[in-house]
Amino acid sequence: MWTRMNDFNRMLDAMDRLRSNLNRVYLDYDRSYGDEFGWRTQNGFPRTNLSESGDSFQLIAEVPGLTKDDLNIRIQGNYLELSGTRKSDAPKDYKAQRVERDTASFTRSFTLPSEVDADKIEAVLQDGLLSLSLPKAEAAKPKQISIS
Repeated sequence: MWTRMNDFNRMLDAMDRLRSNLNRVYLDYDRSYGDEFGWRTQNGFPRTNLSESGDSFQLIAEVPGLTKDDLNIRIQGNYLELSGTRKSDAPKDYKAQRVERDTASFTRSFTLPSEVDADKIEAVLQDGLLSLSLPKAEAAKPKQISIS
């Protein structure tokens, strides 16, 4: 009985070592497909934070390497769409030896908790972070009702 159990445990240990070695090989081979690397359009790229402070929303999105010409922001009511394209940054007349930063495009859409005033939206792109200040529409702001 104990011999069979020890054989089973040795087999499981060998399988764990094999899986660890294969994981290391695949991560070293091409890091763009790892869990924490590369340009990922699936799993929600760009990563964003959305916060609310009284009468406005603040959205911050990570868009490293993009310029304002690479981004497109659209809003309609409480629907916000953020899209962009990363172009090739390889110098002309060079032969690529390794390409990990490929061209790609993305689209993210958000349904905000309330409508925003599209005329007062401010967008700032600095150090790879896109910051949007989204003031709420007057109809969406809470009103104090006085009792007579």
